Amino acid sequence: MSRPPKPLPITATQARQIWLHAQRLDQRTPFGDGAQAVTDAVAHLGYVQIDTINVIERCHHHILFSRIPSYRRADLRHAQSVDKTVFEYWTHALSYVPADDFRFFLPAMREHRREGHKWFASVKPADTRKVMRLVRAGPLTIRDIEDDVLTEKEHLWQSRKPSKRALQLAFYTGAVTISERQGMLKTYELTTRHFGWDKLPKPASTKEITAYVLDRALRSQGVVSLDSICHLDAPRKKAVASLIASRVRRGELLPVAIDGAGKQEHWAAPALLETNGQAISPDLVHILSPFDPLIIQRKRTNLIFGYNHLFEAYVPKAKRRLGYFALPVLVGDEIVAALDLKTDRQAKRLLMQKWTWVGQGKKTAGRKELKRVIEDELDRFERFQLAE
Repeated sequence: MSRPPKPLPITATQARQIWLHAQRLDQRTPFGDGAQAVTDAVAHLGYVQIDTINVIERCHHHILFSRIPSYRRADLRHAQSVDKTVFEYWTHALSYVPADDFRFFLPAMREHRREGHKWFASVKPADTRKVMRLVRAGPLTIRDIEDDVLTEKEHLWQSRKPSKRALQLAFYTGAVTISERQGMLKTYELTTRHFGWDKLPKPASTKEITAYVLDRALRSQGVVSLDSICHLDAPRKKAVASLIASRVRRGELLPVAIDGAGKQEHWAAPALLETNGQAISPDLVHILSPFDPLIIQRKRTNLIFGYNHLFEAYVPKAKRRLGYFALPVLVGDEIVAALDLKTDRQAKRLLMQKWTWVGQGKKTAGRKELKRVIEDELDRFERFQLAE
């Protein structure tokens, strides 16, 4: 039996450039514009996280804007509600996912149908029958249901409306899907009716899902580890590790040793490593969401960028170092600052709460020019924040 190949050493800079290219943050307009750009961006990234915090624009719009300079909120609505090329479901969090990938989520939906969902264990069959009867008559929002008798919350984020909990459970079982959003108000529709299907697609097998998760990470991350592939999904690691070992034996993946990673193993496709990363223009600036795929895996970001992002929305004010909702600033292939911003929609302006230099941004030399290019991007970012 042949020995496994020796890991190929690469620098953190090379890993950064490979990851930025995989995330399409090394180009100004990697996906074009309009609803098709949204479809293509979600398909490439694999998912775009949804979050309710709106100190600035919510993260799903922000993540798309970072890769689609001409992005409008209506483009996402069109992709979800008209083209129906994206849908909402749970990845490591609630996310927009390519509709073409629906079958990979069906096994989880069926499991919730069989065994229930731990977040919605209190949903009564009568409430489920009620909301399903209503949604069969046509799409509905929770505001369309007015006869709920409110109950006590079982946890902080739970609704007091039994019908809302029943709709959410029906969503996780796949019986209904979210056909439209207005802000954070969701419209629920029968899944088959929304997509125009006679029946649901054939569910992917466990083996197919394992390959899907690995391929999604390789496409959007370039260089991967078990932790980055299985983010908040530890039970899947064993199967993914087995598939990686199989691909290494076939020469489809190579082990990689990132400078500073210690014993943490990484892998990449051989063709990708031949490029060794490409230098990125220092004029390319992105003000990123803390939920951006480049930032959300804090340990990975720290390893590859040397930047440990602090998400301090739930930290007492006196203990915050970067601010309530700090946004990392990427200039070229370096994270150089973190900006705590707030959108004042009434006054129609973007407020700078705190500016913190980090990494290369701490160096005095060249900081004046660095500040200028960031401020130019802030002007564009403000226009996006205040646009309808």
